[in-house]
Amino acid sequence: MVYQWRYADEAGVVTDGPAIAFDSQEAAEEWLTDSFAELLDTGVAEVSLFNDHSAVYGPMALAAA
Repeated sequence: MVYQWRYADEAGVVTDGPAIAFDSQEAAEEWLTDSFAELLDTGVAEVSLFNDHSAVYGPMALAAA
């Protein structure tokens, strides 16, 4: 199983972001915890987590409501 993040801007349009594959959901979530501020700085507003091609959850906003 491969976990990857899908990134979207404020309009919900899928946008480019780091193409990193993770071996576990835990590793993907740990990376996001460490990287969300940098993602916000590059225009990413929300993320969705995928396991192979199936959505695990999301979209999830990165900014506080």
